[in-house]
Amino acid sequence: TGSTMGIGKAIAERAVKEGARVLVHGLERGQGEALVDQLGGNKATLHVDDLSDPAAADRVIQAALKAFGGIDALINNAGMVVTGRLETADAASFDQVMAVNARAPLLLTKAVYAYLKTSKGCVLNIGSVNAHCGEENLLPYSMSKGALMTMTRNLGDTLFREGGVRINQINPGWILTENEISRKREQGMDDDWPSKLSDQFAPAGRIIAPEEIAAAAVFWISDQVGPVTGTVFEMEQYPMIGRNPAKL
Repeated sequence: TGSTMGIGKAIAERAVKEGARVLVHGLERGQGEALVDQLGGNKATLHVDDLSDPAAADRVIQAALKAFGGIDALINNAGMVVTGRLETADAASFDQVMAVNARAPLLLTKAVYAYLKTSKGCVLNIGSVNAHCGEENLLPYSMSKGALMTMTRNLGDTLFREGGVRINQINPGWILTENEISRKREQGMDDDWPSKLSDQFAPAGRIIAPEEIAAAAVFWISDQVGPVTGTVFEMEQYPMIGRNPAKL
């Protein structure tokens, strides 16, 4: 899901390169059609749908079944990144981000579970390191990713024991996606901001590329993982727990 741009697009590209056929999902029809053309019509198909609609989950899964006849993996990547803090929180925006970032992965997993039991397939959730606490201006977003992480650990146990279906999660850190570039421009930063990063947040001198998340995603949906399930894999340049930040 959410594969017309950013991390999702990179995962779709890497999966096809590794021999998969993929359902490209998103809200941007033009970008989706361009990606399907790039990947090859026999290797990819497009489904445009809004995951804030509870009925969308079944439509997404049925579209994949119609296109390919079966499903080996679901990657819950689509997500809303919205700013917000306690004093700006409101019910409508909170419900929307929770619907897309937490409820939709739950409903998609529910809709695909029977088919993954047949294929001995798996689910991979794309979360965020913000699930552990989050920045002060990312409160609702961080809460949604915390909920997703709990779901991964809960179902990672249940679904494997009951149906042999693995479910794991990648928590990316700061990633250089198209949307992140746009957000920083909107915040008044120069176009060359990626070259001016503090060691505090980018010890490598750069932030992580979507293609690096994609490489990990393909590994986590592969048989190379064996029976590992319910695992949350952090992908950041520094540890989430026990870090010794530089003194400012």
